[in-house]
Amino acid sequence: MAHVLSVNVGAPEPNPHKDTESTGIGKLPVTEPVDVRAPGPKHGGQGSGLVGDFIGDRKNHGGDDQAVYAYAREDLDHWQRVLGRELRPGSFGENLTTVDVDVNGARIGERWRIGSTVLEVSVPRIPCSTFAGWLAERGWIKTFTRGALPGAYLRVVTPGQVRTGDEVVVVHRPDHDVTIALTFRALTLEPELLPKLLAADALPAEVHDRVRRRQGFQLDDD
Repeated sequence: MAHVLSVNVGAPEPNPHKDTESTGIGKLPVTEPVDVRAPGPKHGGQGSGLVGDFIGDRKNHGGDDQAVYAYAREDLDHWQRVLGRELRPGSFGENLTTVDVDVNGARIGERWRIGSTVLEVSVPRIPCSTFAGWLAERGWIKTFTRGALPGAYLRVVTPGQVRTGDEVVVVHRPDHDVTIALTFRALTLEPELLPKLLAADALPAEVHDRVRRRQGFQLDDD
């Protein structure tokens, strides 16, 4: 059964890896139910979609399009083998560590019911300097990018509560083929894939704008 192995939240701690004072990337599992709500805009909103979870860099993280971050336990297991070290739930700063969920194969706009909430797949995680510093692995951003197992950010469609053990049920799947993995590849190492992303209306507006700008440059070159 597809389910949540762990719900993880982070408290503020010093961040020596970026020009922000604090980070909440060090997320730890919690056993009690956690309230989930749409946090509002990235700039000036409440940061995380999970009440009690801290977002330090609200210029680049958090907000409605990055309200909840999900990562598959199976992908953590892959990185455990690659890195030769234990990776507990929450090690990648994810809010939800899942089991039997194809997180990277999820389509943009796909909706999951978890507990009393409904969440919508919005965009992949792009690695940053805080993530690299937190893992303390040489060349981690390049390694993570080549691995193309980014995990998914989710929007909050229906607020409610989530807890460890909740089933993950796909309640809507769009008819396009724009997945989290494809979107990540297009936004990182394979920009030639960017036009494919326009099929996914649920992508954040900033991603659609980036694709359209690139198409405009290509038309000018022709």
